[in-house]
Amino acid sequence: MMPDHAPSIASFHLVRHPSSWAALRHLGLGRRSLRRTAGLDFWRLLGTGSGGSTGPGADLSRTALFATWHSHEALDEFLARPPWGDPVEHWCVRLRADGGHGSWRGRRLLDEIEPAVDTDVDQPVAMITRADVRLAQWRTFRDAGHPVDAELHRSDGLLAVVGVGEAPVGRLGTFSLWRSAADVRAFATSPLHRDVVRRTRDECWYGEELFARFQPYRSEGRWDGRDPLASTGINIP
Repeated sequence: MMPDHAPSIASFHLVRHPSSWAALRHLGLGRRSLRRTAGLDFWRLLGTGSGGSTGPGADLSRTALFATWHSHEALDEFLARPPWGDPVEHWCVRLRADGGHGSWRGRRLLDEIEPAVDTDVDQPVAMITRADVRLAQWRTFRDAGHPVDAELHRSDGLLAVVGVGEAPVGRLGTFSLWRSAADVRAFATSPLHRDVVRRTRDECWYGEELFARFQPYRSEGRWDGRDPLASTGINIP
């Protein structure tokens, strides 16, 4: 269902907390603050994987947030007083929808977020993939993920990636940044990746899934000490 306002502004945030206790406290109590945030339309507070791995494992001192907003002003107000206090580092990027399919907790978000501009220009790409893995398929999903993760990290054009997850167990995803859409296509159409995607359909691994491509713009802050988009010279209106 479309919201009753202009297309939403989307943002992704990665937060390094001073300690694992601070991160866990944010995951537990941050939801209360987010529910009261003006102009916040949709949000998911997420745990993260270890380093850049998209496989099993967790970084207990880092959290992530995906959100959509009624306006840039609402997001600016949120960033002025974020619910995570004083982090070790924080990285944020604003996103425009640029294709894909699926839903997130029943919301077809790609229909709600403002669309990409100047799509004929070669530019960086952000990807979000997520799935509710069926319990009966969990071991199969885990085993298939190891070689795909290895291939992902060997891919040309990958700028950064983080695994994300939300409660309860089995709701998993990734956020990745790429130099160009051509680099994304090269990975997505590799024989190994295509075979795994085929198996997810044939063997019904997922209860819900989202495969979303975005145009990133206005990034700020640091992700592991740097802004991974800085080297691309990103300049999108």
